[in-house]
Amino acid sequence: MLSKQKISTPTDQDISESVNENRHPRPWSTIVLRGLLPLAVIAAGAGAALWLMETGPQAKPRPQTRNTTLVEYTTVNYGPQQTIITGMGTVTAARTVELKPQVTGNITELSGNLVPGGHFRQGETLLKIDPTDYRLTVKQLTTDVSRAKSDLQLEQGNQLVSQKEYKLLNETVSDVEKALMLRRPQLDNLRATLEAAQTRLEQARVDLTRTQIKAPFNSVVLSRAVDIGTRASDSTVLATLVGTDDCWVVVSIPVSHLRWIKIPHTHGDQGSLVRVYDSAAWGDGVFRQGRVIRLEAGLEEQGRMARLLVRVEDPLGLKPDNTGQPRMLMGQYVRVEIQGQGIASAAAIDREFIRNGNSVWIMDNDGNLSIRPVEIAFRGADQLLITEGITPGEQLIISDIAAPVPGMPLKTVDNTTGQTATREPAGQGGQS
Repeated sequence: MLSKQKISTPTDQDISESVNENRHPRPWSTIVLRGLLPLAVIAAGAGAALWLMETGPQAKPRPQTRNTTLVEYTTVNYGPQQTIITGMGTVTAARTVELKPQVTGNITELSGNLVPGGHFRQGETLLKIDPTDYRLTVKQLTTDVSRAKSDLQLEQGNQLVSQKEYKLLNETVSDVEKALMLRRPQLDNLRATLEAAQTRLEQARVDLTRTQIKAPFNSVVLSRAVDIGTRASDSTVLATLVGTDDCWVVVSIPVSHLRWIKIPHTHGDQGSLVRVYDSAAWGDGVFRQGRVIRLEAGLEEQGRMARLLVRVEDPLGLKPDNTGQPRMLMGQYVRVEIQGQGIASAAAIDREFIRNGNSVWIMDNDGNLSIRPVEIAFRGADQLLITEGITPGEQLIISDIAAPVPGMPLKTVDNTTGQTATREPAGQGGQS
């Protein structure tokens, strides 16, 4: 069985006494202590912080330094400079001919050299046309000339008889009658007949010689169009020959470069000296030499370039003096270097060291970068000739700088020893 317990509850009297106790005021010491204690803590913290700031270690500032850029240089030198104009050209024949016969007939003989690439000296026989008909013609006309001469001699005898008869007659007659009496018309006719016969004979002899086709100049066979048995007429192309004494190179160059080239205007003048290269066929550094002879009157239609004619002697190297020289073939594409007029004083600068078209980078006496505009007198394929903007002995920067700024400090690499030349800017300390 559960036991019942008695639970006591507060009475109204107890509650009233507790309320009366809470209404009693707190002492002032407690209030002051609670207000001053936080202030004291704050003051103590501020004092500690101030002490730490006053007594803590201090950072010493380092001296400010400027980074320098390592560059390579070359010394600028002035002196006489030769302008070199480069261009591309095509080898063409100075003399070429399509051989056609002047007589008609069947071809009976061909020279063994009458093949493409065969060489002929001037006057050598290339082929022969059947001469039989022309020999008979010469023989017949020779007879006609002999007959005409005999007739003339007979008439000259008759002339003597007529003169004697005229003297014996001793009469006064007109000029016409006198000419008839002295047989002068008959004499003139026979003389004309003889002259005509001699002319026909001479023509027949010429035609006979023309049955042998000969080389008109020193040449090489470019092509042959006939063979033995071919019926040739005056319109038949027998062969095409190209002269071997010289050839032309037609060179295209900018019009602006013409003022540097010496172009002859008369037969006795000499043009600029030219070197002809074909590295692919001849190897590096091997060249043939020629001279500028003429300037063509018109420009190229597409490139608007000027065209020069360059003459090269003995292109196939057939003469003893040119033994071992590389051969120049028709249609060959070559590179040429034309020696133009010289400049008395200029600095030759590689094209890659010209910045922004007409500026260079110079390291001045203080070791700083100077960007200078220059006067370019001549622009070559690899080098440009400078006449103003830089002075002899200055150091031209030949290495690249990522972000060039005028006045930036530089230090150089000695090109001769490969060591760094520690040339620092004036007034600057430290090294990069």
